[in-house]
Amino acid sequence: MILKRNPFRTLGLTALLTLGLGSLAVANEREAQRVQPWNEDPRYWQYRGEPVILIGASDQDNLFNHPNIPPHGLSAHLDRIQNAGGNYVRNTMSSRDLEENVWPFYRNEVTGLYDLEQFSEEYWDRFKNFLEMTAERDIIVQIEVWDRFDFAREPWNHNPFNPKNNRNYTANESGLPESISSHPGQRENTFFQTLPELEDNELLVPYQEALVRKVFDVSAGYGHVLYCISNETNDSEEWSAYWADLLRGEAESRGHGIEVTEMWDPWQLDHPMHERTFDRPDRYSFVDVSQNTHQVGQKQWDNLQWARERVADPPRPVNNVKMYGGVHGGGPEEGQHKLWRNILGGTATARYHRPGGGIGLNEVTQAHLKSMRRLLQAVDMLAAEPNIDLLHNREDDEVYMARIPGEQYALYFPVGGSVELNLEEVDGSFELRWLRVLEAEWEEPSVVDAGQRVALAPPDDDPWAAVLMRQD
Repeated sequence: MILKRNPFRTLGLTALLTLGLGSLAVANEREAQRVQPWNEDPRYWQYRGEPVILIGASDQDNLFNHPNIPPHGLSAHLDRIQNAGGNYVRNTMSSRDLEENVWPFYRNEVTGLYDLEQFSEEYWDRFKNFLEMTAERDIIVQIEVWDRFDFAREPWNHNPFNPKNNRNYTANESGLPESISSHPGQRENTFFQTLPELEDNELLVPYQEALVRKVFDVSAGYGHVLYCISNETNDSEEWSAYWADLLRGEAESRGHGIEVTEMWDPWQLDHPMHERTFDRPDRYSFVDVSQNTHQVGQKQWDNLQWARERVADPPRPVNNVKMYGGVHGGGPEEGQHKLWRNILGGTATARYHRPGGGIGLNEVTQAHLKSMRRLLQAVDMLAAEPNIDLLHNREDDEVYMARIPGEQYALYFPVGGSVELNLEEVDGSFELRWLRVLEAEWEEPSVVDAGQRVALAPPDDDPWAAVLMRQD
């Protein structure tokens, strides 16, 4: 008996191997292109294989849920961000802006009740469209999965998880209150205590898990997304860890990486809550220190330098997805300067917070973004280090600097001033250029000699940046 070779079996195996290798190559390429810590210096981000510093501003935190954001809609708003040099936005998965927003679950128009077992097409279409629009513009999106302000006061009265608003459970069955009048920081809502490690609410956790998985399902196909578990939470470590680990598990099951952090509520970065991210680089691949921008002036800078040292081993990106400067953070005049303290101070990202808590996207912040982008085009900020020790006769909050020793120096003067830059140990000469920040325009350059203390004073009391570049 002669055994005949089966050509179909051989062809099938070859095709299968080819398909497998092709799929692996595609997966590897997608993994290399996504936003992730820069392989040469993980204190900064890379996207599409290139290092990038992320800056931005916007008028809403949950942009996806504002398709008609004034004055010309979401697409135009993103264009304004991009045209100003912005490449970074925040996106809470929130619905608390009750007039504009929709909620994530299906609502029966007859009964008025939500069904937590069915999702809202409009909500998720808005989210996907937003991801498409930001991807087209190379704008990195930092998602916040849970926003505690959706779960207290007036928003809770409309929230689908509120027992009075859904068909799936009652207040007695779920243990959730129907009314909460206190600030969410008072932690009156047991919604954030449901996990097995806490109150082990077997009724609610599957609905919560389904929602988080849906967020990931929609966003996982995009390479320009970072994840933050909560908005300024003061809830338990177990709550944040559970969702961070779930997201990581979902990503691993699909064979790609993911970047996750948590944003804790305390304004002081040395508060023990922040240690939960500082001390767990295995769980949180970057840190967000946005709450530090409640601080003003020199204190914002000093706290930031402490935090950078705190997470230096292993090094991770330090993000500021919201910079206060409205009713919080010292007001609009002070708030405009936080971009410069952050970027010159060594953070990987900085974004102006929405109006109210911040300044948002207006003519002033657009000018700052344009000027920062011009500075970043002139100075290799990725190689620079924060340093104010070389500035003599400096008063607190008078000027900030980052430098590549002996090569490049970038300075920012919030409101005028006069200092001396110590170049006594440096040879040669430098080109000095002043950047009029509120107009995003460079002044004509001049030449200064090193080997001495160089006096620097901006032309007036408006915000100014200065760059000194070694002349070769």
